[in-house]
Amino acid sequence: MKNKNPEYIDYLNEVGELLKKQGDDYKEIKILEKPQKAVEVSVPVLMDDGELKVFTAYRVQYSNARGPYKGGLRYHPQVDLAEVKSLAFWMSIKCAVADIPYGGSKGGVEVDPKVLSEGELERLTRGYVRAMAKNIGVKEDIPAPDVYTTPQIMAWFMDEYSQIKGENTPAIVTGKPIEVGGSLGRDTATAQGGFYVLENVLENFEDIQLGASIAVNGFGNAGANFAEIAEKGGYKVVAVSDSKGGIFKEDGLDVKAVMKHKEKTGSVLDMTGAKNISNEELLALEVDVLVPAALENVIHKDNAGNVKAKIILELANGPVTKEASGALFKKGVTIIPDVLANSGGVVVSYFEWVQNLQNFYWSGSEVQSKLKPKMNKATNDIWQFREENKVDMRTAAYALAIKKILEAVKVRGI
Repeated sequence: MKNKNPEYIDYLNEVGELLKKQGDDYKEIKILEKPQKAVEVSVPVLMDDGELKVFTAYRVQYSNARGPYKGGLRYHPQVDLAEVKSLAFWMSIKCAVADIPYGGSKGGVEVDPKVLSEGELERLTRGYVRAMAKNIGVKEDIPAPDVYTTPQIMAWFMDEYSQIKGENTPAIVTGKPIEVGGSLGRDTATAQGGFYVLENVLENFEDIQLGASIAVNGFGNAGANFAEIAEKGGYKVVAVSDSKGGIFKEDGLDVKAVMKHKEKTGSVLDMTGAKNISNEELLALEVDVLVPAALENVIHKDNAGNVKAKIILELANGPVTKEASGALFKKGVTIIPDVLANSGGVVVSYFEWVQNLQNFYWSGSEVQSKLKPKMNKATNDIWQFREENKVDMRTAAYALAIKKILEAVKVRGI
């Protein structure tokens, strides 16, 4: 019995039908049903205690019709080939949504990085680079940080690849520390890009203006930075949460104070002047904007009915399931999809790559001045398609992205 198609195939089929109705019957769409290349390797690592462990690692290159492959490298105990294939497809979509000249890829190592020492992590990273060196390149496939990988891991990655090539090669990977060719603004790019998208979308909502209430599920890098940017932008952040739970304050939290509290205690819980709530309670708050910025599938068919927010900004990857997304659309909730909402990260990764290739670096304000128009153009195009075709923003984003990819395939030839 054959395995069920991955979820992204359902989206591909739906978009195919939509494009057919518009008179765009692309036979090339079949090419996007499978990645162009999937690589699985073994990475042996000598552990600190002298034991030899062998880790399974992957790199999937989905499509390079619009440019070199681009996608993160994640370290996670549940990584498998099926997941990496799906993530590589999403990256192809995200790069096309942002209209940057990249295709999509993804990498992963099946490992719990939390149990490894710094030395073991470094040896694992360098081993991965050696195993994948023939499949990556500054104009072929450019990795980046993802789940449980850091700027330091990217620095080791760059250094190992540079040693293999015999020359300094900073453009092989993005998300690096500033000291070795990273870009200013990369650490806040996902949050900043998401904020630009939200501000753009809010122009279409007369009943939601400056000072609107926002709840952020997930107070990691993206969520915390977004909360701080939104507060500075004049919005009222009334709730935030981490893996241990959340806090709520009706007249708005002091985000910087919450950051200091979390740094000191390890959680946002028990903040003076705020009420402790659960993550589920946060998702059901009566706020203007809900920002899931942590895990995937946090909003699903069983709790979608509890959502009272008018807008959901998907700062995390896949926080709303396909089933829940459909139910919320019918209810009148506007979901700003992850492939648009969090694409600021890959846009600034592209800027980093360009700076590395030119060996000419930009100021933080230059990065921001280039990011904002990119995010606004993508948002405007998606909103226009949504209005003209009476579909949700996710369908609009996928349709426009897939159309761009297929046009590139068509022009290049099969």
